[in-house]
Amino acid sequence: MRLNAYFKATWDELVNKVSWPTWQELQSSAILVMVASALIAFIIWLMDTVFSKTMKFFYDMMS
Repeated sequence: MRLNAYFKATWDELVNKVSWPTWQELQSSAILVMVASALIAFIIWLMDTVFSKTMKFFYDMMS
């Protein structure tokens, strides 16, 4: 019985209490996430490249 009540309460919350985004809002959010992910990936790539070149420079100076 408790499991049945749980599923009824869950269904009621999903149908009546959750505010679902519109298609336009969903597209805008997805685009924002893709742009932010690309920007973060670029920043990490740039930091990795700079660090790699810096370490190569120091290793070349030592040998």
